[in-house]
Amino acid sequence: MDSEALATFIAVHRDGGISKAAARLRRSQPAISRRIALLEQQLKMPLFDRAGGGFVLTEGGRMLLPFAERSVAALRDATEAMASFSASNSGSVSVAVVGTLADAKLTRVLKRFQRAAPGAEVKLQTASSAEVSALVRRGEASIGLRYLKDTSADIDNLALKPESLVVACGSKHRLAGRRLRSIAALRAERWLAFPRRPARLDDAEAIVAAHFVTHGIFDVAFTPVDSLTAHKRLVEADYGIALLSESAIREERARGTIAVISVDGFKPTNAVMLITRKRGYLGPVSRRFMDFVTREF
Repeated sequence: MDSEALATFIAVHRDGGISKAAARLRRSQPAISRRIALLEQQLKMPLFDRAGGGFVLTEGGRMLLPFAERSVAALRDATEAMASFSASNSGSVSVAVVGTLADAKLTRVLKRFQRAAPGAEVKLQTASSAEVSALVRRGEASIGLRYLKDTSADIDNLALKPESLVVACGSKHRLAGRRLRSIAALRAERWLAFPRRPARLDDAEAIVAAHFVTHGIFDVAFTPVDSLTAHKRLVEADYGIALLSESAIREERARGTIAVISVDGFKPTNAVMLITRKRGYLGPVSRRFMDFVTREF
């Protein structure tokens, strides 16, 4: 059972089939099929059920998956350690970040880091909080920026400065620029939030709902909107209001297209975490990038 076989197994699982995995790994479909067949023969058990046109993990496959991910991640660690042995100003760092955290703060980090380490490359991708953790856990990202603490045993969390949230509304909204005594005055408004997914406490809608629950309000309805840009355009159009980070709407407020509704005693924040894989290798470039992130955030 070698690392290439395990990487092939992970790719077939992630992509749900042979053809997509072959494209990802730049191998022929027969080569991928042979690799999986040999691995199943070696382990003396099937790893996938071929059903409904896709590949679904068997019980044995589900048992193998976390060990395979850790093994492949450890190999990436070793490769990065050797590649970055000589210098801290060259090499690369892979970073996964929740899309709504990819704002002006992160832009400043990227600009300052590139000036300080012009030979280094930052490989950036955006994802949900849970997906950020999964990328870090698999070793596909060295550093992750997400909301809320990841409580799994294989992730280290570093708490950064919480993200301040404000109630954003269109500049022509009847309450634009007003101060209210209670958040209860907004319970009947059309609220926008990122779509909720089952059993996902890190979803933005769940986070927004939790802020209301802490004030004894349990019946707020949300309109699901799947991107930050769409949130802002709908708020500008006075279609609804949303709980957004101050930094995310700074430009719109400067242009006068989005305003804020203040509420006494309502100062919500989102916990922001920098995560790394426990006992994972962080090369000089990754550690230096972490320093820039922690100073800015």
